[in-house]
Amino acid sequence: MQTSALLLALRFGDTAFPSGGFAFSQGLEGLAAVYGARPDAAAIAGFLEEQLRHRWGPAERVTLVQCHRAHGDIDAIAALDRDLDLSSFSEPLRLGARRNGAALLATHGRLGTQGAAAYRAQVMAGVAPGTLAAVQGLLWHGCGLDEASAELLAGYQLVAGGLAAATRLGLIGALGAQQMMPGLLDTVASVCAEPVAPDAEPAGFAPFSDIAAARQARLPLRLFSN
Repeated sequence: MQTSALLLALRFGDTAFPSGGFAFSQGLEGLAAVYGARPDAAAIAGFLEEQLRHRWGPAERVTLVQCHRAHGDIDAIAALDRDLDLSSFSEPLRLGARRNGAALLATHGRLGTQGAAAYRAQVMAGVAPGTLAAVQGLLWHGCGLDEASAELLAGYQLVAGGLAAATRLGLIGALGAQQMMPGLLDTVASVCAEPVAPDAEPAGFAPFSDIAAARQARLPLRLFSN
């Protein structure tokens, strides 16, 4: 990774960057309802592993990479964006991806990132759903981040966000989260080592996380949006 790409990844991966991801647990908050008991560290790690290998890797990562390769072509990105949105079975996760994408678009719009304003107009007009993965591919390309760095950054954010959610829920401590991080990041690297074909379509299937997200949506008290 070149120095400029590394610094960009550090900037966008910093929790202080206003990406909006703090509001989403990706269904992790619903784990206790699925298990019928407080999930332990192994359950949390398994949940995030499933997300990486069976949802993010074959679906969201595919869309991110293809949107990055679209080089700012708004119409092409909107089509890829719609495909990902339609492929998402879980309504809480689908709506969460839109809301997270909208937050990231708003931030980059104010920062003047190339393509942000134009694509936000498409989303506001209902032409594109503005899923997080599509928005990441568009914006990070516009910022000059290369494809490989962009997908690794997105995978890192999924892991870091999931562990942060588990910490905020009191399921693990900060040290416990750091103990889990290396293994999950190895999974990110493994998933990202698989090439994305030019004609690849989003094909994620993670029913356990879909069920957890559905259970979370029915909780009487919630800390996260999904």
